[in-house]
Amino acid sequence: MHKKLDKYDFAILRTLESDSALTNARIAEKVGLSTSQCSRRRAALEASGVIVGYHARLDPQAMGRALRAVVRVNLASHSKDSAAEFTSLVSQSEEIQEAFAVSGDADYVLLVQCADLTAFASLVHETLLPFSNVGQVKSEIVLRGLK
Repeated sequence: MHKKLDKYDFAILRTLESDSALTNARIAEKVGLSTSQCSRRRAALEASGVIVGYHARLDPQAMGRALRAVVRVNLASHSKDSAAEFTSLVSQSEEIQEAFAVSGDADYVLLVQCADLTAFASLVHETLLPFSNVGQVKSEIVLRGLK
């Protein structure tokens, strides 16, 4: 169970969201706490599971993955086994950066990064569509990021 978060906890979390590489001293300065108070609070947020990890935000284009797409997938049937098999398929694809089981028109939404349109077509036609339980794939190419 998570402890109740106060304004300082939220300030620490917002600061870490914008730059997780900041030192405790720099975070403390930004949120108006002493370094030791900030350090204790950050450790408590980590221990309680509010902070689940730290990640580097990478530039897709610099990594040779200039094409980004949102892919919506509907399965043909909805058994527990088919969901597990699809989860396994998704986890093995390097181009699929994030995957979500969702409510609404799609069963899954995938956030994809590929080198180019040819690589994206390959992902769709050689990985997703041949999967026996994929009923429908719809995709949108990202034109530019807004946030």
